Amino acid sequence: MTTGFESNELIDRLPSHLKQYIKPQNYEQYTPINQAVWRFVMRKNVDYLSKVAHESYLEGLKKTGISINEIPSMYGMNRILKEIGWAAVAVDGFIPPNAFMEFQAYKILVIASDIRQLENIEYTPAPDIIHEGAGHAPIIASPDYAEYLRRFGEIGAKAISSAHDIEMYEAVRELSILKEAEGTPQEKIDAAEAKVLQLQNKEVEPSEISLIRNLHWWTVEYGMVGTVENPKIYGAGLLSSIGESEWCMKEEVKKLPYSIDAAYQDFDITKPQPQLYVTPDFAYLQEVLEEFANTMAVRKGGWRGLKKLIGSKQIGTIELSTGLQISGVFTKMIQNDDNEVVYFETEGETALAYREKEMIGHGVSRHNNGFRSPLGKLKGINLSIENMGPRDLQAYNFYDGKPISFEFESGITVEGMNVTGMRNLNGKLMLIQFTNCWVKYKNEVLFSPEMGDFDMAVGEEIVSAFTGPADYHSFDLVTHKASETETIRVQISEEEKVLNELYSQVRTYRESESENEAFLSGIFEILRNKYREDWLLSLEIYELISRKNSEFSEKVLQHLNDLQTRKPKIAHLIQTGLSLLKK
Repeated sequence: MTTGFESNELIDRLPSHLKQYIKPQNYEQYTPINQAVWRFVMRKNVDYLSKVAHESYLEGLKKTGISINEIPSMYGMNRILKEIGWAAVAVDGFIPPNAFMEFQAYKILVIASDIRQLENIEYTPAPDIIHEGAGHAPIIASPDYAEYLRRFGEIGAKAISSAHDIEMYEAVRELSILKEAEGTPQEKIDAAEAKVLQLQNKEVEPSEISLIRNLHWWTVEYGMVGTVENPKIYGAGLLSSIGESEWCMKEEVKKLPYSIDAAYQDFDITKPQPQLYVTPDFAYLQEVLEEFANTMAVRKGGWRGLKKLIGSKQIGTIELSTGLQISGVFTKMIQNDDNEVVYFETEGETALAYREKEMIGHGVSRHNNGFRSPLGKLKGINLSIENMGPRDLQAYNFYDGKPISFEFESGITVEGMNVTGMRNLNGKLMLIQFTNCWVKYKNEVLFSPEMGDFDMAVGEEIVSAFTGPADYHSFDLVTHKASETETIRVQISEEEKVLNELYSQVRTYRESESENEAFLSGIFEILRNKYREDWLLSLEIYELISRKNSEFSEKVLQHLNDLQTRKPKIAHLIQTGLSLLKK
């Protein structure tokens, strides 16, 4: 099988439904301007972050093989990341949150391989290689943080989303793509922003994935560590943004002690954050994560968990007290007066599993029209079916090959021919098969003989509920489509090709350590005449000649000063570049 990307042991073990998101980095597509953007951001970041970032950051840059001067090759990074037990893969922008989390659980860094445009050099809402590669990768050199990231992925991958989450994901992805695509009409961006705002303002009960995404945002993306009075940066969003890394240290940004309350604090990806959370250390992040996990359906189960799955309209799994796992799209439940689930249904392809392995003969081919079953205790019998031993089963007429009828406490009745049963490792019944079976509740027929064999789940209660199948092999999860919104690939104009060539020539000149001022002067004259708005290449030229105090260096400096006057929005960027030359 041709993958189009360089694999390794860690990537090889990924399931197919995750591998579908991986794409080649296509390193040759990075333009000389892209390389210059990377270099500028990294030079600024390393200079500034050495004072305000967590101590792991600079050391992590070295450990992960990330260069200041050029965009890293992801699969070159992998050879170094392997030493700390991680790997990296390239993806196309935002991918679904659960998939993103699951990658983390496998100790795989997901890196959006595109890079921000020059006009978005300080910040972009779109994930890019600066954010992912220079932000996420270095911090995982800290073992405590790396384990937090892995565990977060493990728990987050089980979080149940809602239909609103899917809408929000698509809207945010579209906005980030449009903002990063050069030449996008402003009206299209405005419309996309309005859609995101509308969805953000919609009053909906927060889902598990939205709450854990908030925790991810305020830690992995925008986290600070230390004390409220003296915090250090470790979040990738702060480490990768030369604007936000400075903004976040100002007094205007409120610093709050990190706690589970952060799960209920929403964020806006298009704006600087008005508050940030400070954890005393990375170990404390784990404590809060486990505290949140205790609130999730994966650990609590019950009717609330099943309700969340029904609301998600996606494949999810419930696990019963016998260990039986039912995976499918849940559509219905019946509750008793105590809100306990006494009946449930799925529609379409459904699979049964035990301990995350599909039960033989109970895949989607058998249950292609959904699955349904009553739950709970039998009427007038204190002992639940799962706790009945062989003698108990005989006493209550549960004989293989014998007709049987019984009623649950809920009033649901079952009548049919008992064919056989399946047991768990503890010898408890977890599934009973009937033929010629009727299942009724009040005046409603829930199952009839013409629907085929009736497989009844045995379990007194739902102990766990989570998104996705128990055994991912049970379903075809490979869609080959991350989103409805495709990334826009900008076609470079002839004029831009010439400008990129100028950037390339200056880069080659710098790497060769040449001292041909006339060569640079020729490039500068083209810049000044044809590309008067471009500031970064002029800055790179000045970097090479600034110490000579020549007439040429004065001319370039004057041009940069003129640019600051003409373009006040980028004046601070030019100042930043000039200040780096003095160090």
